[in-house]
Amino acid sequence: MKSKLLHDGEEKTWALIFKSGDEVMKGLDAFARENGLSAAHFTGIGAFHDLVLGYFNFEKKDYKKIPLVEQVEVLSLLGDVTLERGSPKVHAHVVVGKADGSAWGGHLIAGHVRPTLEVILVESPKHLRRRTDAETGLALIDLE
Repeated sequence: MKSKLLHDGEEKTWALIFKSGDEVMKGLDAFARENGLSAAHFTGIGAFHDLVLGYFNFEKKDYKKIPLVEQVEVLSLLGDVTLERGSPKVHAHVVVGKADGSAWGGHLIAGHVRPTLEVILVESPKHLRRRTDAETGLALIDLE
């Protein structure tokens, strides 16, 4: 992955360009840690050659993993970066389009790029923190 700072003001904006074979969640996590991100949001488009979606099962308090091993278009990648226990935490959802025109989506657990993924990330000057929610077991944004 390559990155370029596009705007360096109160909010910072980066372009993150992933190439074939890059694993997106690992790349986003590494970028967030290297840049000390504590509150950011991002969008992206491009394509994957394989990915793992997640669907949160409320009763089991765990994600059902849904692997897709085929070329797909990334129709929408949305996510945020917050702090969880003092470290950056990346949370992303994705909708992908298959060759037959159907769309699949969910929590993005992992995805390998082919041929590219273009992500625009905007850092906020304020911090957001996550705390574990007792009811769900999920680390949810706490605005307190």
